[in-house]
Amino acid sequence: MLDKTLKAFVWMVVLLLSAPVFSGSSSDGEPVDVTEMIMHHIKDAHEWHVLTYTDDNDGKQHVSIHLPIILLDDGLKVFSSEKLYHSGEVVEVTVHGKKDHYYANKELGYAVFHETIYKLNQEGALDFDEEGHATNAKPYDFSITKNVFALFFSSILLIVLMTAVVKSYKNDGMHPPRGLARFVEPVVVFIRDDIAKANIGEAKYRKYMPYLLSAFFFIWINNLLGLIPIFPGGANLTGNISFTFALAACTMLITVFSGNKHYWKHIFATPGVPWLLLPIMIPVELVGIFAKPFALMVRLFANITAGHIIILALTGIIFTFGSAAWSGLSIPMSLFIGVLELLVAFLQAFIFTMLSALFIGEAVAEEH
Repeated sequence: MLDKTLKAFVWMVVLLLSAPVFSGSSSDGEPVDVTEMIMHHIKDAHEWHVLTYTDDNDGKQHVSIHLPIILLDDGLKVFSSEKLYHSGEVVEVTVHGKKDHYYANKELGYAVFHETIYKLNQEGALDFDEEGHATNAKPYDFSITKNVFALFFSSILLIVLMTAVVKSYKNDGMHPPRGLARFVEPVVVFIRDDIAKANIGEAKYRKYMPYLLSAFFFIWINNLLGLIPIFPGGANLTGNISFTFALAACTMLITVFSGNKHYWKHIFATPGVPWLLLPIMIPVELVGIFAKPFALMVRLFANITAGHIIILALTGIIFTFGSAAWSGLSIPMSLFIGVLELLVAFLQAFIFTMLSALFIGEAVAEEH
């Protein structure tokens, strides 16, 4: 029974890891552009592509979730992404010596090129410079993209899970935790004792526990969801630099507004430093205020994105060489990296939370 369960688990992981490549493979014998496939799955998009299949007439059919496009351009304009991707026109262009395409809807007056929305010119087309960049004006884009939708989904999922944990404690009283609470409690205790208390201090850690717990579980759950390519189509939220920027900005703001007089004294009048060196030390310390959250932002973004690229690249080896024999190498390696990414998902959430607590602890520490 255990052997059958293990085999079923291995095949399930193999299919999940291979799903993005299968959906991007060509049915008419054309080689698969692995680079384009990888970039397609790690970038944000205005529609959520789930899968592509071949119908009875050997035609490709795309299954997608059409997300709302919200533009601010001479007023508020809201419409479905279907009007650009499917109801519009596919325009083939040669950009920088390479064939490319964009989706245009002349009635709406907009086009989407590499997931950026542009205004069409008077001829109803896009203009390109010598480097292959579109030069048309861009409206202010507040669309619900794939990553934004994943953000809403993970937020609701986290609220539902934590609400269930709270209800479990209310119903059980002083009894040992049951169900999901049994799994969550050790993690919460670990964050409290080994992260918050150790870095912020016994006297002040409680004030920052809500943020540290929210950051840890929010990053962790999004890291795990990003490892599921069929969620649906695979969202790479924590591998988006804008998302990690927002999280790092929260840590920076909490740190700055929590800073006591000793913290600011260390920046503008560093103890033990001769006053002649202060003109050098003050700019260095001010840069450090922004350098610390910048490191948080880049570390989370780079590690999660690198893991996704490695898994997709290893699976894409099969289609690069056009031989199923390579699956004997690429699938086991993809499986190994995929399992390793489960550890990375927890580790990156832990590192972000620990460093956030460390920075906050430096800001609220009393003078020795």
